[in-house]
Amino acid sequence: MSVNKVTLIGRAGKDPEIKSLNGGKKVATVTLATNDYQKDADGNPKVQWHNLTMWEGLADTAEKYLKKGQELYVEGRISY
Repeated sequence: MSVNKVTLIGRAGKDPEIKSLNGGKKVATVTLATNDYQKDADGNPKVQWHNLTMWEGLADTAEKYLKKGQELYVEGRISY
């Protein structure tokens, strides 16, 4: 048995980019910044950047409500 599930809480790094694909499917992409408990040499938290992709209904919601800097709670799966 295996599980591919991730939960992230962070802030949107930019407004979502919205595209409509052939066939009418909508896709939204956005970056998400999460902070690590470790600090860099200057004492600032280390930031990890995550690239998120949202399809159809979630893309519509992101387009309508998500803006740069807003806190975001995300559950999904990792795909490389």
